[in-house]
This record gives sequence, structure tokens and C-alpha cells, in this order.
Amino acid sequence: MNTSQIVILTIGAIVLFWAVGAYNRLIRLRNEITNAFAQIDVQLKRRFDLIPNLVEVARKYMEHERETFERVTAARAQVLAATNLVKSNPNQSGPIKSLGLAEGVLASAMDKFKVTMEAYPELKADEHMHELREELTHTENKVAFARQLFNDATLDYNNAAQQFPTSLIASIFGFKRAEMLHATTSDAERAPVKVTF
Repeated sequence: MNTSQIVILTIGAIVLFWAVGAYNRLIRLRNEITNAFAQIDVQLKRRFDLIPNLVEVARKYMEHERETFERVTAARAQVLAATNLVKSNPNQSGPIKSLGLAEGVLASAMDKFKVTMEAYPELKADEHMHELREELTHTENKVAFARQLFNDATLDYNNAAQQFPTSLIASIFGFKRAEMLHATTSDAERAPVKVTF
């Protein structure tokens, strides 16, 4: 073997090792997105379990607030349906956007529910309700942290898949851009909650 063949084989080996490393890095980052969504899913499940208990305790005090309960229950169901869509492939943008929108609807419904609860002093004083609210607040903080972790993992993956020369491997093997979870931006959802009694 002459020197030029050795140089060509060496360069070929370096390129091959780099390509394998880039491919494996993209796989690892994509799996981190799946893991990050699994953490969100755990917290959402915890929230789904808490909301019906919270609503049931409040229902005995606020019998005439049926619309508020129905709104929270319907929004919870929307988030559950969107979550199930995302579970199958957290890298698809459509289900992630749907989950973000459903989360916004649930947050709005829960905000209205909390504001309505403030009008019932006996409900605010109920020990079980207080424990549930504390647990829900704690869970919401964990959901927010899990969302941040998901978006960080998504950003790392998107950066790796879009930076040259790794973008060549990403395009060859079909690594598509992953969607981040965004807060809803509708003006109606960001408007202050109006409560009338």
C-alpha cells in the first residue's frame, strides 16, 4: 500500500467514525426528548388524579357553580387526550402543539376555578381542600420544571440536528426538527379572569 492509499483510508475511517458518532448523538438526544416527556407525563398523571378530588371537595360547597366544574373536567379530558397522542411520538410537532393548547385551556379553567373558590370562606377553611390545593400547587411546579426539561432536551436535539456537519447525518437518516411545548398566546387566555356573583 502506498502513502496516498493510507491517507485515503485514514480519512475514510475518520469520516466513518465521525458519522457513527454524530448518528449516535442524535439518537441519544432524541431519546432524551422521549424521557423528558415521560417526566411530564408522570406529573400530568398526578395532576389528573388530584383535580377530580379537588373538584369533588369544592362541589359540596359550591353547588351552583356547575359550569366551572364542567369546564375544568372538559379541559382535563382534553389534556389527557393530547397527552396520549404525544406519548406515541414526542418528536412530532402536531401532537405537541395540541398538548400546549390543551394545557392552556386547562390552566385557564383552573384559574377560574381558583378565583371562584375564593368566594367561599368555608371552602378555603376546609382542611382537605387546603391539602389538595397545596398538593396541586406542588404538582404544577413539577409540571413546569418537567416542561422546562423537555424544552431543554428539545433545544439540544434541534441544535445538534441543525448544525453543520451533523445536519448532513440528520437529513440522511430523517432526523426531523422536534417541537417545543409553548405557552398559549391567545389574548383571550391571557386576559384577566372576570368573576361575577
